[in-house]
Amino acid sequence: MHRLRSAQLQRTRALPGVGTLINQEPYAALAAKFGRERVVAAIRDHLQAERGGQAASDSERVAHVEERLQVAAAPKLRRVINATGVILHTNLGRAPLSRAAVEALATAAGYGNLELDLDTGKRGERADLVVPLMTALFEAESAHVVNNNAAAILLALTALCKGREVIVSRGQLVEIGGSFRMPDVMRLSGARMVEVGTTNRTRLADYEQAIGARTAAILRVHTSNFRVSGFTESASLEELTGLARARGVLLIDDLGSGAMEAIADEPTIADSVRFSDVVTFSGDKLLGGPQAGIILGRADAVRKLAKHPLARAVRIDKLTLAALEATLRQRLSGRADEIPVHRMLKIPVEDIRRRAAMWSVKLDERGVGVRLVPGESAVGGGSLPGHGLPTVLLALAGPASRMSAALRNGRPPVIARIEAGACCLDPRTVLKGEDEDLIDAVEAAFKSLR
Repeated sequence: MHRLRSAQLQRTRALPGVGTLINQEPYAALAAKFGRERVVAAIRDHLQAERGGQAASDSERVAHVEERLQVAAAPKLRRVINATGVILHTNLGRAPLSRAAVEALATAAGYGNLELDLDTGKRGERADLVVPLMTALFEAESAHVVNNNAAAILLALTALCKGREVIVSRGQLVEIGGSFRMPDVMRLSGARMVEVGTTNRTRLADYEQAIGARTAAILRVHTSNFRVSGFTESASLEELTGLARARGVLLIDDLGSGAMEAIADEPTIADSVRFSDVVTFSGDKLLGGPQAGIILGRADAVRKLAKHPLARAVRIDKLTLAALEATLRQRLSGRADEIPVHRMLKIPVEDIRRRAAMWSVKLDERGVGVRLVPGESAVGGGSLPGHGLPTVLLALAGPASRMSAALRNGRPPVIARIEAGACCLDPRTVLKGEDEDLIDAVEAAFKSLR
């Protein structure tokens, strides 16, 4: 033990000082690239590691310091390949943008006519850049847009219902992602929530009996992230519309996911707009655009909430606005197939099988053991719970958890899923043009485990 401590002490005394190293040519070159203070900190950290027993030659020391600097300087938000099969993966940013949306976003990064009317030279409204597109696409009387759907429903309740009562079914008191619950939204808006019915059964008569002189609206919240099955009953949107109009109150419909067309039992935007006074949903779910909260409805109601002071606090930024405009234009012009989410939802399982088989052949040539197995993809993002999409998975040989971790720590990171004891890749959510990067990453991860 004494001999070991003595050797360690000698090694520590032999280490060069930070001041000596920083003036040497390799470190001076790093300082020019990363900044002197960062290089000094990296040298100090590495020398501390050497004192702890990590021996290094001069060249190895430079390499270790540079690696520390590269890691520290790398962007924290990185591109990943989504091979989980979850289309709207919340942890991976939900909807991937189309090429047109990305190009529009890049253009908007410079100066643009965000709030300038180019015809008159006067100040304009940023929402006016997309309102005509939204009203045309969704056949709505009026429209507004904010930064996300939670903000959209908060703004609607605050502007239209503050200080009054809003009736909602107990079975619809959902919790949005990040522990943001509907009762919290209601409380923040200043409206008083009136719960009716039970968790599994809420009849039209329950709403009718709750309407009073202080009632401002009936709120329907689509349970897009869970399902109640079995002994259930709920009032239809058409029934709620009749009641709301007969009693002179608003009907607000929080759609959440916002389905453009019929899919499983998901309510569509078109039906909601036809029956409701105000409709809200997310732009980054089934629409396939950037994160945004879209508000549609009656012109007088939308005008009132758009002019409310809270509207400025939750307004959309120029980059999101540009990406949303591009997505809406693609939908309007019949080019929805260019939107990744739409394409992933519609792709036939035969096409997925062919892509998986192509990956299998290429990986087999590189010595990576794989097999094809049937499976299911998921829509995700709190949309269509329990509705699986048939797919074909590529199951990789080797210990599943270690392979998954190796893929996740690769360049680029590949996010896989573990199913039936195997690390699996689902082609459905791998974007066009990512095949070679994925195959290279899988090969590298496989070799790292040998």
